[in-house]
Amino acid sequence: MSDPNLSSFIWSVADLLRGDFKQSEYGKVILPFTVLRRLDCVLEPTKEAVLAEKKTRERAGLNPAPFLLRLSGQFFFNTSPLDLKTLMGDQDHIGENLRAYMQVFSPTVRDIFESFDFHTPIDRLHKSGLLYLVTEKFANIDLHPDAVSNAQMGAVFEELIRRFAELSNETAGEHFTPREVIRLMVNLLFIEDDDALTKPGVVRSLYDPAAGTGGMLSVAGEHLASLNPDARMVMYGQELNAESYAICKADMLIKGQDIANIIFGNTLSSDGLPGKHFDYMLSNPPFGVEWKKIQTEIRQEAGQMGFDGRFGPGLPRISDGSLLFLLHLISKMRPAVDGGSRFGIVLNGSPLFTSGAGSGESEIRRYVLENDLVEAIIGLPTDMFYNTGISTYVWIVSNRKPEARKGKVQLIDASGFWQKMRKSLGSKRKELSSAHIDKITRLFGSLDEYEEDGVPISRIFKNEDFGYRTITVERPQRDDHNNVVLGTRGKAKGQPVPDASLRDTENVPLSEDVEVYFEREVTPHAPDAWIDQAKTKVGYEIPFNRHFYVFQPPRPLSVIDAELKGVTDRIRTMIDGLTA
Repeated sequence: MSDPNLSSFIWSVADLLRGDFKQSEYGKVILPFTVLRRLDCVLEPTKEAVLAEKKTRERAGLNPAPFLLRLSGQFFFNTSPLDLKTLMGDQDHIGENLRAYMQVFSPTVRDIFESFDFHTPIDRLHKSGLLYLVTEKFANIDLHPDAVSNAQMGAVFEELIRRFAELSNETAGEHFTPREVIRLMVNLLFIEDDDALTKPGVVRSLYDPAAGTGGMLSVAGEHLASLNPDARMVMYGQELNAESYAICKADMLIKGQDIANIIFGNTLSSDGLPGKHFDYMLSNPPFGVEWKKIQTEIRQEAGQMGFDGRFGPGLPRISDGSLLFLLHLISKMRPAVDGGSRFGIVLNGSPLFTSGAGSGESEIRRYVLENDLVEAIIGLPTDMFYNTGISTYVWIVSNRKPEARKGKVQLIDASGFWQKMRKSLGSKRKELSSAHIDKITRLFGSLDEYEEDGVPISRIFKNEDFGYRTITVERPQRDDHNNVVLGTRGKAKGQPVPDASLRDTENVPLSEDVEVYFEREVTPHAPDAWIDQAKTKVGYEIPFNRHFYVFQPPRPLSVIDAELKGVTDRIRTMIDGLTA
């Protein structure tokens, strides 16, 4: 059965649910049942042997689990004599038998169904008299790998996830990243890795700390397989939302991944994969979400472990934890001597420039730029995501930059690369076409400055171009006779006393000498001013939009006057008509 027919057949279960369940609830029934039937079919050939092996090992007083895993040939097993087809033989006890069957899966699979909260829709189906009918529907689908490959099954599962996300836009944006954005990020990740793209038998690891439903992991795995069928991608992830975690874990299981690598919990407060490092990483963490609830754990790690932990460079404002994910991913990079890592992360505009020198955000930017970790930042169009219309940016970060990129950052303004969607999904009204993705990938790969019709699209900067020193400019207090007031004690004795009301600050680019700047910009206007060197701070910001601003001269005054006269004349004519 082809993929479209199979997914449509599974979707036809919705006809049974209509009226008893809301459309947005269909996924809570269909997704776990799809997973259950797939596992049912996968284990069918070894079922009798597994049951016999269980008895043998238990009689010998041994834990049967490792033997059953080996015999099943999978990352899971089930020790019940039941399956979905035999459940059909006892209609009166379908509910309790179904639960008993699910309860004796190996722990990793039970965790999936518990995270789906599957017992709740089972209860509702039972009460509405639909449980037998729905179970029968799925029992009659052949989802054995001989009939439906892992790749086909994964595609069907992803299609169902997307369709349910369309019915539930309020959650889609939180846990679902547009596929074309993921494809762009994956392109940018792999473009410089010839080994993964060409060598047979190569193995690479991929990690997503905010895995959602597993879309980024899936698309990256498919992309590598399309480029090099002999390559293997080992997936890792962590997810906080229970239902998204269940979907992600189920999707990985369907595709033959070890689902022990998919962890439930809050990545920032409790890293579920401590000590692990990865070749590639992808993430679309939540935008602008405060981290107040986990600040105790975060601050404790930052204070006690410093740079030996994840948050040594600094902590952002409590109102936006996006940069905490950036720091977490940096901590998961392989050391450069071991091959290094590359990752892509989607952030909103705030991490680029929010807060001044000395702030947590500035110190984090300083860390990544002074350590030459940022390869590129790509500005995406607005209205690209399901739950927000704001501008978003893809950061490509690496500790194994090619020689041509060392010491440089590429900014690409792709905000004009989009096509209108036929149907809006929540806040998502625009999408990237394949041509747009290819063009952005080429711009990134070429590492050249590029313009279209005089408008800059790609620009190359040195890391230090984003740095500056914030200097504090002091001016002296003066008495009633306009004489400078001098200090009378300690180190300040005989020195001008600064007037706090006249205090000012200036941002001096790192590329410019502070004294030269001061003499040129300050001294001509305030000859008595001086710099308080003790207060000088180094800051970093990436004013993305400023670097792509193109001045549009105002229209000639004569044109504006003519337009105003035309409007005035029309108003006068209307007034005359009313009074006539």
